[in-house]
Amino acid sequence: MISRRSALAMAALPAAMSNAQAKFAIPADYLREAPDIPGFWLSTVGDVRSFLNSKVSKGKVRTIGRSAGGREIHSVFYGTPRSGKGTTTFSGSLGYRDVRAYLGPDWNRKVYCCIAGVHGGEFEGIVGTVNLISVLETGRDLRGKEWPEIQAAAAKLDRIVLVPIVNPDGRERVPLRMIASRGDDYTVQEYLNTGGKPDGSLIGWPGCKKYIPLDFSTTQFPGGYPNDAGVNIMHDDFMGNPQPETRALYTLTSEERPDLILNMHTGARFFKLLRPNCETPLTPVFDAYYRRLLTKLTEAGLQSNEDVEANSDPSKLQPFPNNLDAILNLHCGALCLTPESPSHSSPVAKRQGAEPLIHTPNLLLDLQLIAHQEAMGFLAETGGRIAWTTKA
Repeated sequence: MISRRSALAMAALPAAMSNAQAKFAIPADYLREAPDIPGFWLSTVGDVRSFLNSKVSKGKVRTIGRSAGGREIHSVFYGTPRSGKGTTTFSGSLGYRDVRAYLGPDWNRKVYCCIAGVHGGEFEGIVGTVNLISVLETGRDLRGKEWPEIQAAAAKLDRIVLVPIVNPDGRERVPLRMIASRGDDYTVQEYLNTGGKPDGSLIGWPGCKKYIPLDFSTTQFPGGYPNDAGVNIMHDDFMGNPQPETRALYTLTSEERPDLILNMHTGARFFKLLRPNCETPLTPVFDAYYRRLLTKLTEAGLQSNEDVEANSDPSKLQPFPNNLDAILNLHCGALCLTPESPSHSSPVAKRQGAEPLIHTPNLLLDLQLIAHQEAMGFLAETGGRIAWTTKA
């Protein structure tokens, strides 16, 4: 039975929020939205769709598939795609010892890809991708801030492919544009993302990965991780019966054959980069980008301390277990990386010997765009897949 207090709280919520609570019994306070949401914070399925429909003119918007729940998955394309096909599969090109046989006649093109919103409760990557599109369209993000280094790097790339929300089912299930700040308490962020048990306690990480597909009826709220079929796309049945979202990514990356994919996530105290399981020859490539990005972030005072050498050393990073990043590498040869952003709902990050770093929405957007800036610049400067692994 819903208490009078909860009923009053529900009455004050927008329809989407009250419907979500009625369906899943989300605690009313968890649906408290942040006040004064910045205009640049476009994070919902509707926000992104409206932006793509009204603001994209230089790029081309295309529906690349539909989710398990029947929702459209959109991508934005810039530049010129690879033309023609290779003569073999990616695996075959590794056996042949020349990836050009897979990449095709335009093997020297440099192709950059970003996917976001794989987990529907993680908003930062969606916001960052939308603002990256704004930079590519106008030279400015949605705050009006110019990013000349992004523009310069983009001009040196042949193709840019951006998917703002891979999992629209999970994103629609989390009925907030921006979660209210909770200091250093991650409870609400974790609940909305990985879900709640019938008693309201957190399913949590990595417990949310024990049941795939997840039976929603066994939860108070399933969180934004899974699609409407209950599958966390990061850990799909990749080689058996993959979900439509995964199949859409397979088709997209087969067509585009990207060199580098950023798979944007939220779930860190300080912005970080996870080491993927990938081909051994790509390990030094990851290491080089890691050093570049973490040096940039440390020098800007955006890490837990000021030790550039320690923070930018990738040698102690262990590969993450096989997941979507590893599978996309096996599928199309791209180096697929997961940057993890801090959350706007738990912005306080304690630093060693310094004042805490407050991850405001403005700073979080800067972090997203810095990651893209450094990745695009890295790809432009190093030459991509063909230069990374092909011997002269």
